[in-house]
Amino acid sequence: MNVADLAGIHTDTLNKSLECLRFGAPVTHVYNPHRYARRPWTQYIERYARPGVQAIFIGMNPGPWGMAQTGIPFGEIAAVRDWLVLDGPLHRPENEHPKRLVQGLDCARSEVSGRRVWGWAAENFASPDAFFEQFFIANYCPLSFMEESGRNRTPNKLPAEERTPLYAACDAFLRRLVDTLRPQMVIGIGAFAEERAREALGEQDVAFGRILHPSPASPAANRGWAPQATAQLRALGFTIGGK
Repeated sequence: MNVADLAGIHTDTLNKSLECLRFGAPVTHVYNPHRYARRPWTQYIERYARPGVQAIFIGMNPGPWGMAQTGIPFGEIAAVRDWLVLDGPLHRPENEHPKRLVQGLDCARSEVSGRRVWGWAAENFASPDAFFEQFFIANYCPLSFMEESGRNRTPNKLPAEERTPLYAACDAFLRRLVDTLRPQMVIGIGAFAEERAREALGEQDVAFGRILHPSPASPAANRGWAPQATAQLRALGFTIGGK
């Protein structure tokens, strides 16, 4: 298995599995950036995914002003444009929520979680290449779920009958990601991602860890997410910095 397969046939396999799923109220709109933002996602994988990394960070699912706009995990606009330098064209979701329009790099909103994650990376590593020599970032679930009001609904809030097939598809892709990149550790960005990684990868020869989620809804993250994340990673045995 190689990086090109991950960006190609394995993403196609995931998309086909997700197409079969149906989600009921209160979810009214579902976005799959792996489809309408396939070009930047492919750029990201082909440019930055490197076998033999020390760790893969796993987030939950796309935020409305991050990956839902750019196709890149935690894909805050400025970080994708100016630091990762990814600019692949994207399409629009078929059923677009009027309060959550996809504008790509023209989106004027900034996703706090993505700004924190990629801002931390830029502060501690001299270049994207230096960061990706050591780490990679992905989301467990590529789908973004929205209610009629535009409110985000996270995968763990879905009913069990919808979660089960969704998790099965996402677990399978996560296993392919780990098979391809062969990390020493999979690090959940938040409790949900760590739990899902342990469930999906329990039989694989990989260690697990967790860092604080950077969401602005987290009081702990709002008390200085970056230094806390650095301390947690050092406690897991990673060397951070050297810029």
